[in-house]
Amino acid sequence: MEHPIERRRFLRAAGAGLLGAVLIEAPASAAPVAPPGVRSPLLFHSPAVEPFVDEMPRIPVVRGDRLDLVAATTTHRFHRDLPESPALGYNGMSYLGPTIEHPVGSPLRVRFENRLTTHPLAADMDTSLHGVAESFRAAPPSSLHLHGGVTPPDSDGHPEQLVYPGGGIDHDFPLAQDAGHLWYHDHAMGITRVNVYAGLAGMLLLRDEFDTGEPGNPLGLPAGEFELPLVLQEKLFTADGRQSVRSTPVVPEGGWEGGAVGDIGLVNGKIWPYLPVARGLYRFRVLNAASFSVWNLFFGNRMRFWVIGNDHGLLDAPVAVHELRLSPGERVDLLVDFTELDPGETVELRNDEAPVFQAAILGEVAMPLFCQFRVQDRPGFSGGVPERLRGGTFGPPLLPPIETPTVIRTVTVSQPYELRVPPAIMSLNNLTFASPDIEMPRQGTVEQWDIVNITPDPHPIHLHLVTFRILGRTPLRTVDYQLAHPQPPVGQKWAPSPHGFLAGPRQPPQPWEAGRKDIVRVDGGTVTSIIVRFPTAAELGFDPDATFPRRSATELAGADGHGGHRVADHAGHHPDDLQGYVWHCHLLDHEDHDMMLKFRIVP
Repeated sequence: MEHPIERRRFLRAAGAGLLGAVLIEAPASAAPVAPPGVRSPLLFHSPAVEPFVDEMPRIPVVRGDRLDLVAATTTHRFHRDLPESPALGYNGMSYLGPTIEHPVGSPLRVRFENRLTTHPLAADMDTSLHGVAESFRAAPPSSLHLHGGVTPPDSDGHPEQLVYPGGGIDHDFPLAQDAGHLWYHDHAMGITRVNVYAGLAGMLLLRDEFDTGEPGNPLGLPAGEFELPLVLQEKLFTADGRQSVRSTPVVPEGGWEGGAVGDIGLVNGKIWPYLPVARGLYRFRVLNAASFSVWNLFFGNRMRFWVIGNDHGLLDAPVAVHELRLSPGERVDLLVDFTELDPGETVELRNDEAPVFQAAILGEVAMPLFCQFRVQDRPGFSGGVPERLRGGTFGPPLLPPIETPTVIRTVTVSQPYELRVPPAIMSLNNLTFASPDIEMPRQGTVEQWDIVNITPDPHPIHLHLVTFRILGRTPLRTVDYQLAHPQPPVGQKWAPSPHGFLAGPRQPPQPWEAGRKDIVRVDGGTVTSIIVRFPTAAELGFDPDATFPRRSATELAGADGHGGHRVADHAGHHPDDLQGYVWHCHLLDHEDHDMMLKFRIVP
């Protein structure tokens, strides 16, 4: 019997013979075409569709101190010429969820309910992964995580705190943090990749007295119709228009693949849409909600645009760019000026980041296109790009200097192979998620995390609860590092210091990467250094090290064989209690297997 072969293992052994495919370039016209890519028998390809025929959806906005978020199985039309097909969405939306706008410092209670039925990607679930049961195909659990939220552990959406269909759980979000660009998404153990890919994602914009989101705001930023969230994704579709997470027949259906490069771009749930724009300044709140790919974003005419913020709020001043790299989970706050374009002129948001080498061997190429902007003959927002965003009377305080760490912690990112099925996993510290050997920083401590990536690929690393500042990225002599410190079998912690194996000076982050972040792109063969302050319980207003039940109270009755009463151990805790948070790669296939670990912030 032929065993499933994880894609990257196959790629490393495939050799140059797989490269003899023909590239198909994107056409200049808007005629129906196959998605740009390589017509290789080693790849699946989406059907031919016509770009720029669907208008970009404007995602509805919800507000309030108490909200419901209901995840449900739906059908969604991704393109005018494709039939409606199974998807997931929140609150009656056929795909994705509403944008939540909320004021800083005002607590938000969310009642999350799971109303999912048969999963749109049921056949692609891999039941060999940690925690994944056969029953998930017809009754998938879910877990709501507010990405970027400074949130008590029992409301953080821990991947093992699952809500099953018919169940619900209350989440309390204090939101006692700076204004910023958060997002919410599913975080269920082992099936995050299929749940998010199928549609369980949405934005939350935190507002303050400066960034009000209203016309006439103190910062002079575009608002109303001139401020739009853009949820960027890339996908593969089957011939009948259904979503697919399989990029290659090399990996059998139901096998974990390691990450698929999509060949079609989506914005707000539509394939290659167009957006009519006025001749003026726009504010775009951009999220890379893809499962796998890092993108290098730019406009087709190479016009200048400005980054004014990222994950956790505004920069001190706008940064002018012509392109920027954005990895899965990252957010950027952009100003784009269409004033100089003529009525009737069009410009496209594009990408030219090539897939990683292992994927390129199969014939995968960059997914080059997201959407088109069509300039109308009408005036838009006439305010200019602000000179300053922080400091002074009309803005929040300047970003503080980066703190000096008292602890330096080394962690590693690797892709070990073993004689197993599948033969590779994605690992942090050479461990699996079940490992008890976790990081335990102390409350009130400022730490430097040196994230050593010995793989050739970029990995966006996300820490729950905390924010951090990026110090920079240092090239690493990975071969010498590994020869000096042989990697043990998976399950034994492996995080040797990289000092003595650095290949050059530390490269500072891009200017637009300044400010507080919760996710950082860790490039292949580098040591990426971040500065993290782990807050105290007194500062947070809750205990970040508190235990909490694995299952929601509404689902405990009869679920544990004890009539709904859980059995306590000698310490007064229950055997199935959870504790702490997680940190992980935000390439969702990697997170599911097994590039995610727990951590605790101890007193």
